[in-house]
Amino acid sequence: MAEKTSEESRLWNEAILQDASGLQDSLFSSESDNSLYFTYSGQSNTLEVRDLTYQVDIASQVPWFEQLAQFKIPWRSHSNQDSCDLGIQNLSFKVRSGQMLAIIGSSGCGRASLLDVITGRDHGGKMKSGQIWINGQPSTPQLVRKCVAHVRQHDQLLPNLTVRETLAFVAQMRLPRSFSQAQRDKRVEDVIAELRLRQCANTRVGNTYVRGVSGGERRRVSIGVQLLWNPGILILDEPTSGLDSFTAHNLVRTLSRLAKGNRLVLISLHQPRSDIFRLFDLVLLMTSGTPIYLGAAQHMVQYFTEIGYPCPRYSNPADFYVDLTSIDRCSKEQEAATMEKARSLAALFLEKVRGSEDFLWKTETKELNTGTYAVSQTLPQDADCRATAKLPGPIQQFTTLIRRQISNDFRDLPTLLIHGAEACLMSLIIGFLYYGHDIKPLFFMDTAALLFMIGALIPFNVILDVVSKCHSERSMLYYELEDGLYTPGPYFFAKVLGELPEHCAYVIIYGMPIYWLTNLRPVPELFFLHFMFLWLVVFCSRTMALAASALLPTFHMSSFFCNALYNSFYLTAGFMINLDNLWIVPAWISKLSFLRWCFSGLMQIQFNGYPYTVQVGNHTFTVPGEKMVDIMDLNSHPLYATYLIVTGISCGFLLLYYLSLKFIKQKSVQDW
Repeated sequence: MAEKTSEESRLWNEAILQDASGLQDSLFSSESDNSLYFTYSGQSNTLEVRDLTYQVDIASQVPWFEQLAQFKIPWRSHSNQDSCDLGIQNLSFKVRSGQMLAIIGSSGCGRASLLDVITGRDHGGKMKSGQIWINGQPSTPQLVRKCVAHVRQHDQLLPNLTVRETLAFVAQMRLPRSFSQAQRDKRVEDVIAELRLRQCANTRVGNTYVRGVSGGERRRVSIGVQLLWNPGILILDEPTSGLDSFTAHNLVRTLSRLAKGNRLVLISLHQPRSDIFRLFDLVLLMTSGTPIYLGAAQHMVQYFTEIGYPCPRYSNPADFYVDLTSIDRCSKEQEAATMEKARSLAALFLEKVRGSEDFLWKTETKELNTGTYAVSQTLPQDADCRATAKLPGPIQQFTTLIRRQISNDFRDLPTLLIHGAEACLMSLIIGFLYYGHDIKPLFFMDTAALLFMIGALIPFNVILDVVSKCHSERSMLYYELEDGLYTPGPYFFAKVLGELPEHCAYVIIYGMPIYWLTNLRPVPELFFLHFMFLWLVVFCSRTMALAASALLPTFHMSSFFCNALYNSFYLTAGFMINLDNLWIVPAWISKLSFLRWCFSGLMQIQFNGYPYTVQVGNHTFTVPGEKMVDIMDLNSHPLYATYLIVTGISCGFLLLYYLSLKFIKQKSVQDW
C-alpha cells in the first residue's frame, strides 16, 4: 500500500514538472507570445504576514438598512460580542517579487478577510494580534496605496468607452504630472500589449446590457486599470469568477506572466482546475481562517501524501484537498468531526513549519521550470509612479472626468434617442391637447392647469433616469475614490457640468413645441423667461436625484425618497389646494417646493401686466392679470425672487450631493 501511495505521488510530481510551454499550453491557451512587454523595474517587493489573528464582526457585514428592516438598531448590533467570529487565526507567510501566491479554500475559509486586512479595507473587522509588513515596513494606508494594486471581483467600467479609451482616461489621472502625453500613450500601449488586448483595443468595453468585449477581456481591462501605474504588488479577488474554464486559464496564465515580470501577485480562488493549479508558484490552503498548507504548488500532493492523505490518481489536487478540509455543516455531528479534522491538520502544518523563515513547507524536490519569458526591448524604466512624482491635480482630474463622462454618455445612442423621443412625445401630447385656442382664449383655470403641467410632469421622468444612472455607476465611483484615483470635488463638478449638454437638449426638445402649440403669449422676452423657469425646474429635479442617489445606498431607497419628496412638492405647489388653505406643515413644505415657485413664476409671466377678459353670461369684464394670480396667492414674491429661490433650492441640493460624496462611502449593495 505504501509503495502504491509513493508511486502515485511520483506520478503527480512528474506531471507537474512538465514544461509549462509544451502541449498543455498549446491545448488550453490562445497566447503563443510569452514576451514581457511591461515589467516592474523598481526594487523587489516583499509581503509578510506575522502571527495574524483577525476578528470579523458579522453584524457589520449586514447593511444598516437591512438591519432596520429586521427591526434591529444598527449601532447596538455592532456592540454585541456574539456577532464576532475569528476570521483568521495564527496566519504567517512571506511572499517575494516574482512569485504568484494563490489562496484557495471553501466559502468562509477567510480568503476575503485576508485580502481586506492586506489592502487596509478591514470592513467592520479588527486585528486582534499580528502585523502586516510591506517591504520591511509596517503596513500603513499610505504605504498600501503606494505599493499595492487591488483588482476587485466585479468589473466596474464604463460600458460605452473602448478598451484603449478606458485605459487612456485612467492614465491621465493616475500617472504623474511629469509624464508627457507621449509617455502616457506609450504606457497605455505597453499595458495593452502585456495583457494581450491588441485585438480588442478599439472595441467597446460593454456590460450586461451593452455588447462589447468578452468577459475575460473585460477582466483584463480591470487588471490593466490597476497595472497602469506599475505597482509592485498586485492583489486580485477571485479574478476567474464568472469565466469559463478556457478563459480562466488564459487569465491566470497572464497573471503568471505578470509575476515573472518582477511583480508579487496574490490571488484568491475557490477551487481552480488542474491546469490552472499548475501555474501557481505558491498555494495557501485555508479553512475556518487557519492555514492547512502553505508552500509550492508542485509540492502540495507530496506534503499531504506524507501526512496520510494522498491525492487519488486522475483527480485535481485543488478539488480534492479543498473538499478534504471543508467544514460540513449538514449536521452538528458532521460539523464537529470536520472541524476537529481541520484543527488537527492546521496544528500539524504549524508544527512542520515552525522555525521556518518564510513559513513555507519545503522539500528537496527539484524546483519547477516555469518556462521561458522573453523580455521586450521596449520596457519602460520608470519605477513606482506614485513614489517619484506628484499625481495630477484637481483641475486635470476634472477635465479628464468630464471628457470621460461626455464620451461615455454620448456613445449611448439608444438612451439618448429614447430621452429625446420621451421629451418630444410629452410636449406634443400636452401641446395638441391645448391646440386650437388662438381665436377663443382658454379659461383662466385651463391656462393655470396647462402651466402647472408644463412645470410638473416632465421633471419626474428626469428624476427616475438620474437615480438609475447614478446607482449603476455607484460601485465604480466607490472603487475609484477608494483607490485615490480622484477626489470628490473634481468628480462633483464633472458630474454636474457633464450632464448639462444632455439637460439643455432635453429641455429644448420639451419646452419649445409646447409653448407655441398651446398659444401662450407670443412675445420673445416672455418665451425666454418661460424657458428659463423650465430649465431651472428640470435642473433642480436633477440635483435632487443626484443628492438622493449619493445619500442613500440602494436604488429602491433613493427612488422612494425622491418619489415621496416630489409628491410632497407636487401637492403643495399651489394648484391642488390654495396656498392660503395649507396648515403649518404643508405650508413649510411648499416653501421648499421648487414646483410651487416654478408654477408661481410661470403664472406671473403669463398674466402679470396682461388684462384678462372674463365673460359671465352676456356680460364681459376685463380684470388685470395680477388680480387673478393674487387669488391663488402666487404673487407673494416678485418674479426675480422666484428665480433666485429656485436657484437657491438647486444649490441646496448640490451642497447635499457634495457632502454626501465627501463623507458617505458610496458603497453599492454588492460591496457590503
